[in-house]
Amino acid sequence: MPTNIREIKASELKALLALYEHLHAQDDPLPDAYTIESVWQELRVSPYHKYFGLYMDARLVSSCTLTLTPNLTRGCRPYGVIENVVTDAGFRKRGFAKAVLEKALAYSWSSNCYKVMLMTGRTDEATFRLYESVGFNRHAKQAFVCTPAGVSAD
Repeated sequence: MPTNIREIKASELKALLALYEHLHAQDDPLPDAYTIESVWQELRVSPYHKYFGLYMDARLVSSCTLTLTPNLTRGCRPYGVIENVVTDAGFRKRGFAKAVLEKALAYSWSSNCYKVMLMTGRTDEATFRLYESVGFNRHAKQAFVCTPAGVSAD
């Protein structure tokens, strides 16, 4: 099992975008390069957004995004939201997603989060078992998603 799991560096945007091609069969087209870079820089300077990646032989093969949200309840402890969990199709079923999720959760707990939430558009039992294997409870809360008309929330 590779042990090179770390925050994705600012210079690794191209690798992250390539990995995201494995996230959805169809996705909205990316905007122009200036917009992409501007959003990436905004995310990079924010203390509330973290991108964790698992590297095999210096290649990014799995990642997830963690957003920490400051909060006025639960003793002013933040909560986390994990999104965009993805592993390169050629590297799946090796425990890489589990390892990157464990890294994100460890960061959350060290940041004093009182909970971390994760939603998925996947419906296969294997995905549910993966998330449960790192501590997520699919029955703990009910999620509701609202999107603009005609936009998928996957």
